[in-house]
This record gives sequence, structure tokens and C-alpha cells, in this order.
Amino acid sequence: MTNRDEYSYTSDDIQVLEGLEAVRKRPGMYIATTSSRGLHHLVWEIVDNAIDEALAGYADRVIVKVLKGDIIEITDNGRGMPVGIHEKTGISTVETIFTVLHAGGKFGGGAYKVSGGLHGVGASVVNALSEWLEVTVKINGKVYFIRFENGGQATEPLKEIGKCSEHEHGTTVKFKADPIIFTETTVYDYETLYNRLQELAFLNPFLTIEFTDDRGEEPVTVEFEYEGGISEYVKFLNKDKNVMFENPVYVKGNEGDIQVEIALQYNDGYTPNIYSFCNNVNTQEGGTHEEGFRNSLTRVINNYAKDRNLIKKDSELLQGDDVREGITAIISVKHPDPQYEGQTKTKLGNSEVRRIVSSIFSEQLDRFLMENPNEGKMIVEKAVVASNARLAAKRARENERKKNGLEFTNMPTKLADCSSKNPELCEIYIVEGDSAGGSAKQGRDNKYQAILPLRGKILNVEKARLHQILDNNEIRSMITAFGCGIGEEMDLSKLRYHKIVIMTDADVDGSHIRILLLTFFYRFFKPVLEGGYVYIAQPPLYRVQRGNTIRYAYTDDELEQIKAEIGDKVSLQRYKGLGEMDPDQLWETTMDPENRILKQVNVDNAIEADRIFSMLMGDEVEPRKNYIVENAHFVKNLDL
Repeated sequence: MTNRDEYSYTSDDIQVLEGLEAVRKRPGMYIATTSSRGLHHLVWEIVDNAIDEALAGYADRVIVKVLKGDIIEITDNGRGMPVGIHEKTGISTVETIFTVLHAGGKFGGGAYKVSGGLHGVGASVVNALSEWLEVTVKINGKVYFIRFENGGQATEPLKEIGKCSEHEHGTTVKFKADPIIFTETTVYDYETLYNRLQELAFLNPFLTIEFTDDRGEEPVTVEFEYEGGISEYVKFLNKDKNVMFENPVYVKGNEGDIQVEIALQYNDGYTPNIYSFCNNVNTQEGGTHEEGFRNSLTRVINNYAKDRNLIKKDSELLQGDDVREGITAIISVKHPDPQYEGQTKTKLGNSEVRRIVSSIFSEQLDRFLMENPNEGKMIVEKAVVASNARLAAKRARENERKKNGLEFTNMPTKLADCSSKNPELCEIYIVEGDSAGGSAKQGRDNKYQAILPLRGKILNVEKARLHQILDNNEIRSMITAFGCGIGEEMDLSKLRYHKIVIMTDADVDGSHIRILLLTFFYRFFKPVLEGGYVYIAQPPLYRVQRGNTIRYAYTDDELEQIKAEIGDKVSLQRYKGLGEMDPDQLWETTMDPENRILKQVNVDNAIEADRIFSMLMGDEVEPRKNYIVENAHFVKNLDL
């Protein structure tokens, strides 16, 4: 019988965490993760606060610096944080903002009409998760300073440290992320910072963002300023594609305090790229603003096509997929009280936004089509071709069903499945070739590891429509094995394996196959990528033996390090492919969970990922050639 005293539950058992202690105790509740993504989230919170000053009309410049030691410094030329004593806390307002959760100018509605910050808790959360943080405020001809340490504790109250010109104003926040919290890394990624700051500059054409990385031998500085706003953003995303008309369609309007901006342009590709934002936050799962856009796009183009006799009156109407083929669009709304589904701000839920976006966009798109009949005709003709291809694919699938029963129901014959039916435990290895597949099948743990060998290189889906993709045997095998469907019909809950591992040879052909597979996953299995279910195996390049000592090297540098440790007189085997490894070696080095190295694939910046995939896998040769030349010095460390 359980001893009741041992498991007492009284008032003394209720723990109360005061101030910022709760943030340090459970950082995941505030920034979702303490991985690299969470580390960069600290920067976005302070940058968002600076941009909120610009949205309110009080700032036009934000300066972001990564200093040596991965210290972040962010400066805006806004009004400067209030420095007076706060009536409720009895301390300076600056200290209140950085030490009291939910203290800020975003709740009363007076200081900011719209805001992109994290529910008003951003500054205090950044402070809580920093080793130290400093705030400098220039306001009313004076300079004020305060420093926080030990989890956000002020070392002394805000104090005046000097004078400045009456024309100088703004706030500088400088901080060092706490390695006790961010145990994975405290090193900021240049590309991640660059891409997000560039995106913010596109979304805010009235703002200049200066970015400096001072960690190298020489500082690297870039300035983002885009007067064309989201129209310029669409052009940037389409710069490596063949566009159907030069200038994007631009729509702008408002209803009350809700502002709507949309820019779109068609290219000759097949993949739609629609990105939506609310108050500068990328709503990756869409929401009501995106629904309003999609619905009105389909309706307006259908009405225009019928009125101009561009489609037969008795023919089937164009579907959403038809009119969106090859479109690149940015939807940006500013809302004084956005409601998001979930805490991650990935889906906008305000119901009134659907109607407002639909009304504004429908009216202005209809006007554009009437005033630009050539562009209107090209859009409809492209949609009609897409519709015909879709209907042809549908008829082909129906014929296949009549001949062979339901399509994609029987598992592919070359799949060596695992015995477990628990997706959380199951893994599937996508293997290059039958030889490697044979070794993998013999070396695996068949309780939870499935093997699917692919024959040759799969279709480049960047240059194909869905019906062509579904005709490819290797792709059909993967779709059937995964079990969750494809595209808009995907049901992630039916995914049969929670680890999809790409395992290819460590050579040029293997790299090409990996890129083809990743392009396929990104275009047609993006939720699987975003869910963190896709991995890349890291097979060794060398087997190094001296006497009874056997080591494996995954890079040339690691080989040299092993030689330095055990001596140069070694027996060396260079693996040209996975098929050269016997089953035991493949298991030991690449498949055994105790020893293997798997690299998880994620999509931190979907917009930049889309641009890179289009450039590398599309028809345009020159942009791809330039990219390879510019990035040749990274090849030695390339892991994909």
C-alpha cells in the first residue's frame, strides 16, 4: 500500500515562480525551442519591437549587428523607450518592460496600432534567457543606460549616463544568449539572419535595415531598402524563372484599421508559391487572409474567362489548382488585433479578414484584367492548359483503377517492410540501387527498419506536372510506402514512418539523387519536411584499420585526424558506394541508432528554400552556374 505521507499534496507543494524565473524554468513555453531556431528567435523579438516603432511612424532605420562572441546589438531611431517611473511597478518603465511579463505598449492600443511582437512578452523573455543584456535609450537630449545579469536582474536602476543632441532618439538593445539555456549552440547563422532581415525590408518599404556581421577578420555589412515593397519581393522570388509579364499585379486597400497588400506574378513553372504575412509574421499555415485570396482568385479568373469566351460556357470551371499553377504571390495584412490559431502564429484566424481580403482583391484584380487583356489572356490560357492536364491525369487514374483495382493500395514489391506498425518507431531507408538495398535489407533491424531501393535517378519534379509525377514508378513506390497521400490530399496522421531516411552514395551521383528527392519532398510532401520526419544518412568515406583497431572516417579531415591518432601505417578502404559495404559494416556505421549519424532536414525559411530549389532544379542555366561559382568555396563542407 502506498505511503500517503511520501506523496503529500498540500499548499507547500504548489511552486510559485516569480518574475522571469518561470521563463528560465520553461523556456519552451515562450520561444518553442532552445535549439538554433529558438536562439534566433531572441533576435526576432527585439527586431520586431524596433520595427513596431517604424510601423507606428516613428522610425525609418534599424541596425542589427552580430559582434564578436556572438553578441547581438539592435538599434532603432524611434522615439526611445519611456524612462520615467512606472506608476504600477515603482521602477523605471525601461526596467518594467524588460523584467515584467506582459508589460509593453501593445495592450492598451494607444502606443501601437499594429504589432508583430510575441504578445508583448518579447523583451522580458529575451532578457530572461540572456547571460546579460544592456539597454541604452536616447530621448529628450539625454542618454540612459541599464544592465541586467543573472537571468534578467538589473544590476542597478536605470541611470542617466550622458547627453545627446535633441535630434537623436531611439533605443539600443545589446545581449548575449545564455549558454546554460541554449546548450545546443549560441552561434548565430549568417544566412538565417540575412534572409529574415531582407524579408522584413521587403515587407516594410518605408524602412532601411542595416545588417553587420563583425565576427570575421573584416566586418561584412549589407543594407536592405526596397521602395517597391512586396512587388519587388515577388520579382526577387521570380528572378531565376521565366515570367509571363514583367510587372507584378499589385493590390492595396484597407477597411478601417485593417490594411491589405497583395502582389502576384505568373511564371512558366507548375508550382504555386503563395506566402502570407500578418503584421510581418510569416503565417506559414495560411489562414483567413490566404483563404480570401485563393477564393477570389479562382472566382475572378473564371468570370473573366467566361465573359471573354476564353473557355467554353458548357465546359468545367477552372479549379483553384489550375489558376494557381505557376503563381508567385505575397499577401500581407496589418491588423490591430490579430487572432492566431495556436501559440506559434502560423495560421491567422480572424474571420472578418477573409471577407476584407476577398473584397479588395476581387475588385482590383478584375480591374487589372480588364485594363490588361493580353496579360489576362495569358493567365487564362495557362490555367486552361493546367486544367486539361489535370483532367487527363484524372481519366488516366480512373482507367488504372478499372484495370487493376484501387491505385496505390498494394505495397511496392521491392519494399522490405518492418514488422512494427507503430509509426513513431518505424523508419524507412530510401536507398540508391539494388546492391545497396540488398546490404541494407540484410543489415537492418527488421522490427522497425524498412528498406525501399530506388532504381536510378527519380524524375525532376521541378519540371513536371502532377500527372507526369504519378506516372513515375519510383515516385509511386514512395507515395504508396509512406501511406499519407500527396499534395492537398495528404493526411499526415497516416504517415507510416516517422523517420524517412535518404541513404545514398557519398559521390556526385548520390548528391544529385538526394537533391532530386529533397525537391520532391519539398514540392509535394512539405508537411512531412516541416514535421521533421526527413533525415539524411551519413555513410563513412573510409574504413581505417591498424592491427585490431578499426575506425571509420566521414570526411578527409577526419581521416587525417585518425591517422594522427593511430599512425600513418594503416590499411585504408575508400568506399565508392554503399554497395561496397557488407551488411554488418552498413549496420554498424550508418543504420545502428547507437552509432549512426543522421541529419534532420527542416525548412526554417521556406521562401528562400523555394528560390534555391527553383534555381538549382529549374530550366534556367545561367543563375545556377552563377550560384555554383559564387558558392564553390563551401563545397568542401557541403553535407547534403
